[in-house]
Amino acid sequence: MLKQRILAAALALASAGAAFGAAPKTEVIHWWTSSSEAAAVRTIADAYRAAGGVWTDTAIAGADQARAVAINRIVGGNAPMAAQFNTTKQFTDLVEQGMLNNVDDVALREGWDKFLPEPVLSVIRVKGHYYAVPVNIHMQAWIWYSKAAFQKAGIAKEPANVDELFAALDKLKAAGLIPLAHGGQPWQENILFLSMLAHMGGTELYLKVLRDRDPAAINSEAFRRVLLNFKRLQSYVDAGAPGRNWNDATALVISGKAGIQVMGDWAKGEFGAAHQSAGKEYGCIAGFGPRSPYLIQGDAFVFPKTDNAQQIKYQKLLASVIVAPRTQIAFNKLKGSIPIRGDVDASGMDPCAKAGMAIMKDRTRHVGIGEVYLTPDQNGAMQDVLTSFWNTKMPAEKAQKLIAAALRNEQ
Repeated sequence: MLKQRILAAALALASAGAAFGAAPKTEVIHWWTSSSEAAAVRTIADAYRAAGGVWTDTAIAGADQARAVAINRIVGGNAPMAAQFNTTKQFTDLVEQGMLNNVDDVALREGWDKFLPEPVLSVIRVKGHYYAVPVNIHMQAWIWYSKAAFQKAGIAKEPANVDELFAALDKLKAAGLIPLAHGGQPWQENILFLSMLAHMGGTELYLKVLRDRDPAAINSEAFRRVLLNFKRLQSYVDAGAPGRNWNDATALVISGKAGIQVMGDWAKGEFGAAHQSAGKEYGCIAGFGPRSPYLIQGDAFVFPKTDNAQQIKYQKLLASVIVAPRTQIAFNKLKGSIPIRGDVDASGMDPCAKAGMAIMKDRTRHVGIGEVYLTPDQNGAMQDVLTSFWNTKMPAEKAQKLIAAALRNEQ
């Protein structure tokens, strides 16, 4: 209730500060600061300016930091024109407190419901209104591998199931290489966990645990085996893993010092910057088998509340430009993600992106990442348990009980 009162008071302040007729704000807050990310976001800014928009760039390193700045600015009455969030429940509180403008007319006019996957629609559409424009689709559980490392370790073909994955890790270890390139940070451990849950449990167990938060599923033997194999992965990381950034882990694969990394498809930007090509120097595995779930996440822009007519026009124009096929292709080629719409020409995309776009045509394989189904509090509580389980001798049975308790938290 205190949080609601603070947000309500801030909304009143923000509304008072956004008086009709004031100069429109053109600032866009985002966290795309690496070389490949900066090049990608420029394609959006350039297309937007060409369509008549005005873009003032505010790039803040780090997703958590950028979101914190955006929320503080919105709550404090000094909101930007648009701000980046992930296509998850990260901005639900802002929607519920009436602090965002919707872009309903753009979504309806351009038929977003026809091409957006359900895990994306479920978070940007709240009570029938569209409060964010999705930019892309990332899949965070890709398995990347160095072809040179595989050759050195005598691995003749890429793993086709979890057992073969562990067999490959064993061969890499025996060859004196780092089997699994990892950065010991909670969000990276969460990625390893979700990957193992998807690959071992399939869509049914994955959704029972994360979407339904079913205690029976969380306490099942099948979920216990997922946790044990998640923990088993720790035996394949090197002593330098704790605190390592994801891109530094990717660099180990690029150099051939490590064999495998489980990471989102934003890692492709690092391979590209190193002038490596999919299928030549590195390989990519989206999942094991034709029914493997594709873990959908991505980026989106929200539009803070304003009564300024010109700023509202800018917001709606940006929403329209972002989903335009030409913008989608230009941006995602550089970002490493795939377009949010399947009706674009994929001929110029890289082999990994083409594989992802082919999978997306099968809607039965669409599932969201944990944050699509969980509140930030629930996701944070689960992540705390996973990190503790990863770094201590906690029994799997205790982790199951703690995860069940964490996912009961509705605050």
